[in-house]
Amino acid sequence: MTATSISLTEAMRGAEFVQVNGIVFETGYLRVPDESTVADDVVMELKLGETEVTFVREELDGAEYVGDGAFLLRSGAVVRFLTSATIH
Repeated sequence: MTATSISLTEAMRGAEFVQVNGIVFETGYLRVPDESTVADDVVMELKLGETEVTFVREELDGAEYVGDGAFLLRSGAVVRFLTSATIH
């Protein structure tokens, strides 16, 4: 069975949670990158308790779909975009 590739922007739409390297964060702010976003624009602010993680556009550029809804970032981090319907 082969994985169906989806785009990063498609996966980001409506995400309520983001899993980063196996840890699930709540989405505080999410902006799907488009032609008007630049490299240093914040596109994600994620929260887990008192911990906050921020991603800028440049960190998501070049993300590679690796299957099962996961994307490998150039930094080596693996991210998945989730909705409450996918959290069990």
